[in-house]
Amino acid sequence: MTRLSSLLPGIFAMAAIVVASNILVQFLILDGLLTWGAFTYPLAFLVTDVMNRIYGVAAARRVVFAGFVTGIICSLIGSQIMLEYGPAVPLRIAVASGVGFLLAQMTDVSIFNRLRTGAWWRAPLASTIVGSALDTALFFTIAFSASVTIFGANADGAINWAWEAVPFMMSGPEAPLWVTLAFADWLVKLGVALLALVPFRILTARLTAAR
Repeated sequence: MTRLSSLLPGIFAMAAIVVASNILVQFLILDGLLTWGAFTYPLAFLVTDVMNRIYGVAAARRVVFAGFVTGIICSLIGSQIMLEYGPAVPLRIAVASGVGFLLAQMTDVSIFNRLRTGAWWRAPLASTIVGSALDTALFFTIAFSASVTIFGANADGAINWAWEAVPFMMSGPEAPLWVTLAFADWLVKLGVALLALVPFRILTARLTAAR
């Protein structure tokens, strides 16, 4: 079994990414189409994949769980910070964030493990693409979809701005705003997945040599 001390760099990296993303998501860019957090959050998949390659499935899952706990703490703190439009982290967004992160990261771990004996790039690329798509679908559906009615009227009222009908990606047929936000978010995740292959290759080579 991998010693906890060996996992601490991965745990700290995951926690830092989760905390940074929770802060940066408050800052909008491109007229609200994206947030700065959209560019840092996908790096969580890089950390998971590096830990999976070097230390195996069990270690990667421990790092994911550490990130999940960090995310819960961030959501609890954010829910107590009141802004002029309500809590910094509304209930639906808090739940969506936790569910999306945990299920997407665990899916990433499983897919990576199945493909680990193939070409070096196949496991991190495939697992991150699938995990990112699942994360985006779960988060935006739970957080913003009008079809999800289990949270109650007050929780819906905190996010109903995302139900506004707007042109898809600002130029297509009309769709709820959250659909455009989800697609833009997934495009960023896809781009980061491709770029992350470079640091993945470098980090795994160095960590393997160090062992």
